[in-house]
Amino acid sequence: MIKSLLIKSSWLKSKISVLLMGVLLLLSSYAAAEMEFFSIAENAAVMYDAPSLRADKLYVASLYLPVEIVVNVDGWAKVRDSSGSLAWVEKKALSQQRYVIVTVPLADIYQTADMSSELVFQAEENIVMEWLDSDVMGWVKVRHLDGQMGYVKVNQVWGS
Repeated sequence: MIKSLLIKSSWLKSKISVLLMGVLLLLSSYAAAEMEFFSIAENAAVMYDAPSLRADKLYVASLYLPVEIVVNVDGWAKVRDSSGSLAWVEKKALSQQRYVIVTVPLADIYQTADMSSELVFQAEENIVMEWLDSDVMGWVKVRHLDGQMGYVKVNQVWGS
């Protein structure tokens, strides 16, 4: 009887181990999935509650607003903005040009990806800047609409 319980116990342990490894692989592949960021390409893009021009209009999104595509269907994209709100927008209103939006009261933009480098400028919350690169871990290279460029900490913006 004890031998039978030991065999069942080891069989159960191996099944649980396989299941846990599968869950870990699934979670790691989800975490590694690249987010699809786009921006609004029109001065005023209408955001809808469903993928149809006859759907309810939720709000109007401004030019360059960064969005993350979460669902793609013919001619439409369901997008998430920096606040987490979800809405549908016509794909023709989107651009692959990436932008980020400041999510803290005041973001510091430095000359290089180093907090001890020269502070180039500061950007207030909800300011949109062009995403140029993110080749340094924890930093995003950005360009303000007035042309100033620099690096901002990734935790101070959304859309990277």
